[in-house]
Amino acid sequence: MASWAGLLTFLLGFYRPDWRSPAPYLLVLLQTHLYTGLYITAHDAMHGVVSPHKRLNNTIGTVCALLFAYNWFPRQLPKHHDHHRHVGTPADPDFHPENHPGFLPWLLRFAWNYVTWWQVLLMAATYNVLKLYFPQANVIAYWMIPAVLATLQLFFFGTYLPHRGEHAPDNRHKSRSQLRQHAWAFVSCYFFGYHYEHHDQPYLPWWRLWQAK
Repeated sequence: MASWAGLLTFLLGFYRPDWRSPAPYLLVLLQTHLYTGLYITAHDAMHGVVSPHKRLNNTIGTVCALLFAYNWFPRQLPKHHDHHRHVGTPADPDFHPENHPGFLPWLLRFAWNYVTWWQVLLMAATYNVLKLYFPQANVIAYWMIPAVLATLQLFFFGTYLPHRGEHAPDNRHKSRSQLRQHAWAFVSCYFFGYHYEHHDQPYLPWWRLWQAK
């Protein structure tokens, strides 16, 4: 949270990008990575592994979810546990009921299940407030675009790739994992490409999934 907030403050208030150099674009990717980390922390809070103290755990989860495009932790908590209980079935809110849906139809169904009009309105209101105080290009590049990219990143590496297609009958979690390459697994989605391991041991925080792999 501190890294995300600190870098965002610098990028909005003090940084003047030279769009002819690669640096501003690399900073977009870095801020995207930190956005993704916010939601990974909220996700871990859904499993109670951010803190052994339930109130602190849920408070951190709520704050991280709100910072990530105004997601509402209490609403997403039961949906995520439905995903774990009913993975790969019509009762799974993360799953597309067709056997081989394309990326876009699945993404649209996923967004329909999770994105609310309140989020859209709050994002729009926040954007209009931010651009009063900071350069509009910076607000778009470092607050808006990273949120969109992080959403796509989480969906692609954390839902679509692990759960698409057919799974072996003995695969009780109906999940697959990416190849064992820890550096890429961290950069791509904080080790959640090791998705079978997450479903098999949901009590592990993201930073221990590589050990399970």
